[in-house]
Amino acid sequence: MALPLPPGLTPSEVGFLCEMEQVTVIPRQRLDGLELLGGPTEALRPPFPTPLPLWLALLLKKQRRANITPPPWLSVEALTQILDFEMDERTAEVFSPSPDLPAATTTAPLEGDPYLAHDSLELSAPFLKDAATSRAQADALPYHWLEVGHLLLTHAADDFDDPDTVRKLLRDLREVRMSKLRKGFKVLDAGGGVKMNGVGGMEIAEVRGFVGGVVDELRRLNRSREESRREREAEERENGLGSSSYRDDEDEDML
Repeated sequence: MALPLPPGLTPSEVGFLCEMEQVTVIPRQRLDGLELLGGPTEALRPPFPTPLPLWLALLLKKQRRANITPPPWLSVEALTQILDFEMDERTAEVFSPSPDLPAATTTAPLEGDPYLAHDSLELSAPFLKDAATSRAQADALPYHWLEVGHLLLTHAADDFDDPDTVRKLLRDLREVRMSKLRKGFKVLDAGGGVKMNGVGGMEIAEVRGFVGGVVDELRRLNRSREESRREREAEERENGLGSSSYRDDEDEDML
């Protein structure tokens, strides 16, 4: 009998899905295209850069058959700029912006709401194209920024110009963003919420259990207070203390 699974994705599941992100490789050997479940890959022809799924790129890197080009946002300059944005007092309550959404490919109308037209639906994070390739946006963190950075620094550190500095900046960036999340949770109420625009997949997975537990406990406490209030009002009505006629009779006796 299967045990019930917790809601949402676990950090290990998010890390697994991250490996489907496309990255840019510089092949060292020729390799024909492969037919994968996610679609066919391009043939590798050295020294031309080619996009490949992250899991395949890491495999070729391990076999010394290709090098991986880090995405532009994983450079020292880009991470420093993003970290400055996160630490700026003027943006203390927001996260760095996500990559820009691609332009709509069609404007087919749908009566009532053109946004819901089936042939005009556009992909959004975490399915943005080129979020981790060499053509990625340099000043924005994609949905899987933390996982991609960790995997590349672990298995392809020699492809970075300064891997130690990049690793330090990623660690600082993660601590600053988690601090923002914790500050938002301090004011969290049973009926409230926290704005999480720009938060990555791994960050959501790491705090999901904690936030869910806090909200459930707040709801339980509020429910207990509500039940106590109703019991008190019912008791007052039984004793006549909550009746308006009782107060009117008492006022007439005093007169």
